[in-house]
Amino acid sequence: MSEIEGMDKKKYKPYENSGIKEGDMITQIEETPIYTTEELIYTVNNSNGNSINIKYTHGEETKECSIIPTKINNNEYKLGLWVRDSAAGVGTVTFYEPSTKTFGALGHGITDIDTNELINISSGEFITTNILNITKGETGKPGKIQGTIENQKNIGRINKNTKFGIYGNVENISSLNIDASKEMEVALREEIKLGKATILCSLENQNVKEYEIEIEKIYKENNYDNKSMLIKITDEELINKTGGIIQGMSGSPIIQNGKFVGAVTHVLVSNSEKRLCSIWRHYDKTAKRGIK
Repeated sequence: MSEIEGMDKKKYKPYENSGIKEGDMITQIEETPIYTTEELIYTVNNSNGNSINIKYTHGEETKECSIIPTKINNNEYKLGLWVRDSAAGVGTVTFYEPSTKTFGALGHGITDIDTNELINISSGEFITTNILNITKGETGKPGKIQGTIENQKNIGRINKNTKFGIYGNVENISSLNIDASKEMEVALREEIKLGKATILCSLENQNVKEYEIEIEKIYKENNYDNKSMLIKITDEELINKTGGIIQGMSGSPIIQNGKFVGAVTHVLVSNSEKRLCSIWRHYDKTAKRGIK
């Protein structure tokens, strides 16, 4: 939100006292559904400065408010609201389920860069990423993988953005470079043991590698946020490349005794070699999951 200078050079806040807040999603103006920024601008400019009724969602609630747009020149009106209609990020695919052609990138969902709130999505694209740079993590700084989505291949569609991760359907399986021989069972929570395990992640384009870790703690009774393990990176090659766990490695699958036991979630900034992890929420011992 921001003040607007009108044609009379005075400052206005059209949104003030309307009830609309940062992080809310505009869905309709008058009787017109709104899906893009361009549609919003067009509809507001066509108001001719008359009060417009806005329907929006706040959390799980649908609300309405009225705002009088401010005229800034002969052909343009503004509400004082900064809006975006898309978001992008780099992450790690955790699993691919061949019978339903679905995927999951576990750990956490896509959040708004300004409000840090989970974004309510209508749809999304799942595409390959070209890794450009790796910033090593250190105490107080988590590090990150930087990549670009320009000129990359479309793999499928995202249909769910949740606090546990992102889910969707795979349409172009060839772009995932799936190795069918890596299919494995999902472990039950009680099957997770302290000690050695491995994680799979890609730090080089089209190259997935396995790295050694240590499971230091197990939280068997935690059903609130599903954090089930504390792991430590022990693989010297991975530590040399990244300094430990860095942003972009969330979702990296954790393997122990030939079974999928969980996924990397949050780095401990005070010690980048350690990370909190989640076991996948569906405890189906017979389910098979191909891991990318």
